[in-house]
Amino acid sequence: MSATAAVPAPVPTSDVDPFAAEHLAAPDPLHRTLRAAGPVVHLSRYDVHALARYEEVHTALVDWQTFQSGAGVGLANFRHEKPWRPPSLLLEADPPHHDAPRRVLREILAPLALRRLRETWQRVAEELVDTVLATQGPEFDAFEALATAFPLRVFPDAVGLGPDGRENLLPYGNMAFNAFGPRNDLVRADADRMAGLSAWVNDQCARDALSEDGFGARIWAAADRGDLTPAQAPLVVRSLLTAGVDTTVHGLAAALYAFATHPEEWQRLRERPQLARIAFDEAVRWQSPVQTFFRTATTDVEIAGATVPEGGKILMFLGAANRDPHRWTDPDRFDLTRDPSGHVGFGMGLHQCVGQHVARLEAECLLTALAHRVEHLELTAPPRRHLNNTLRSWASLPVRIRRAH
Repeated sequence: MSATAAVPAPVPTSDVDPFAAEHLAAPDPLHRTLRAAGPVVHLSRYDVHALARYEEVHTALVDWQTFQSGAGVGLANFRHEKPWRPPSLLLEADPPHHDAPRRVLREILAPLALRRLRETWQRVAEELVDTVLATQGPEFDAFEALATAFPLRVFPDAVGLGPDGRENLLPYGNMAFNAFGPRNDLVRADADRMAGLSAWVNDQCARDALSEDGFGARIWAAADRGDLTPAQAPLVVRSLLTAGVDTTVHGLAAALYAFATHPEEWQRLRERPQLARIAFDEAVRWQSPVQTFFRTATTDVEIAGATVPEGGKILMFLGAANRDPHRWTDPDRFDLTRDPSGHVGFGMGLHQCVGQHVARLEAECLLTALAHRVEHLELTAPPRRHLNNTLRSWASLPVRIRRAH
C-alpha cells in the first residue's frame, strides 16, 4: 500500500474590492468573511494575497526578509512602478537603508527623551479642554475640538514647525495614506492639490524652516554628525510629518468614540486616570486607525499551505487581525481590563511605528485632562466617517458632555 502525498487545499479566491466605499465605511463584515475563508485569500481584483488572521499578519510583519517593505507598502510595486514621491526611509525601506534613519529617530523619540515634553503637553491639554468646555457648551464636535486640535498644536511644535500652514498636515496625510491603495476615486479626488501639498510639506522639512530646538533640528544635527546624509535628513522629517499626525488624530477620535459608547469604561478611567495609556492602545486595537499595509514576497513563500510567488503583493488586514477571536477574547468589545499589548495597530517588528510613544503621550495627556473634568460623555448623533484607502478615519464625532463638579 503506497502512501499518497497530501494535495494542498486550494487557496480561496474572492473578487471583493476591500477599497470599495462600503467596506472602507464598515470593514468588520468583510474582515469576518476573510478570516473565516482561510489563513490566506487570493483577491483576484488586484491579484494580491490577503491575510486577515492575527497569526499570519503578525508573522508577515516581523519577517522583513521574506516580506519586504522596500517595494512599497501600498498596492503599487516599486519594482515596476515609479513612486509618486521619494519613498519613506522608515516605512518603505529595508535594512541596510532603513537602519540609520530608524536609529536616529529611535533616539530622538525615545520615552526618556519625551519626558521633558510631558509637563508642557499636559498643560496644553488642560488649557484646551478648559477652553472647549467654557466656550462650546455641553455639545460639540469632539473630532474637531479635541482629537484634531490637540495633536495639531503639540506635535508640529515638537517637530519645530512654524504656526502657519498647519491646516495642510491632515490633507497631506490623507493624500499619502490614500496613495497606498488603488488609483480609485479617493486618490483622484486629491489629484488637483497633490503638487501643492507635497511642495508645502517639503518646504517644512528644510533646515531653515525648522526651529532650533525641535525634533526636526535634531534630525538635521544627526546629518551634521554623519549619522544621516544631508539628502536623508529632509526625508526623515517628512516621515515624521506624514505618519505623526493623522494616525494620532484618528486614534484619539477612536478613544473618544469608545468612551462615548462605553460609559462604564469612562467611569473606570475617571476612577483610575493612570489607565489612559492602556485605553489608547485598546482603542487602537479596537478601531485600528491604520487598517491595511502591503508587503512584497522576496521569494516563493508558503503561508499556511498557500504559495505566494516571488514578487507577489501581500495585503495585511491589521484591523482584522486586531479583532481575531483566536487572539482576543470578545474582540469586538472595548475593554479597559484587557491587556491590548500585542495588537498590530502600530505594526510589529523592525518596521513597528517608531513614533508610537509620541502618540501614547499625546493620548495620555488629553484623556487625563478630560477624565478630571468630564463626568459623562455620549454621542448626540451618529458619527461621520471620512473614507481613506488605508486609514479608519473620522469626519465628525458629535458629543454631549456633563462636567464634573
